[in-house]
Amino acid sequence: MTLDAVFEATIQLLLSDGPHRLTTTRVAERAGVSVGTMYQYFPNKQALIYALNERYLEALAGKIEATCQGQHGAPAGEMVAALIEVYWRAKTDRADVTRALYRSVAEMDNEQLIDAFAARADAATTAMLSSASDITFADVQSVNRTLVTVIFGAVRNAFERGLSGTAAEDLRRQLVIMCRSYLQTTT
Repeated sequence: MTLDAVFEATIQLLLSDGPHRLTTTRVAERAGVSVGTMYQYFPNKQALIYALNERYLEALAGKIEATCQGQHGAPAGEMVAALIEVYWRAKTDRADVTRALYRSVAEMDNEQLIDAFAARADAATTAMLSSASDITFADVQSVNRTLVTVIFGAVRNAFERGLSGTAAEDLRRQLVIMCRSYLQTTT
């Protein structure tokens, strides 16, 4: 059994039928594995959804960490533009999947997943901002918390509203301008 096939089957079923019609039996059929094998890895639907979201957040945190590492020593404005770009792309390239994942965990306790993701994202973005070549922040944790909250919230709102094309690109550009302006006032 490949976990990739199981996770892809889960995404397909979430997209086509929603979380309430998702069953491990249907996922096993779609993935081409036995139900017994599925139960060895995922004892129930909640465990499967949790694992899928965990995988998604791990990949997203890895992208943020790599982008932040690549921006060390750059000007703060370039840093924030790169952060917005990587998060925007990760959330909106397959907005249908992102929306399905949010819906799938709506009734679950996923606080531990969110906390782990937030800790990784905060560590990466704070370290990046601390290395800015053009700005020294008096309180980098506060600046980082504000930036990450604004960026992540704006991006989530964009895909929840189904913004695409010109409207989405305009919002992304305006978000970069707003965050760059904010950075200039925090020294």
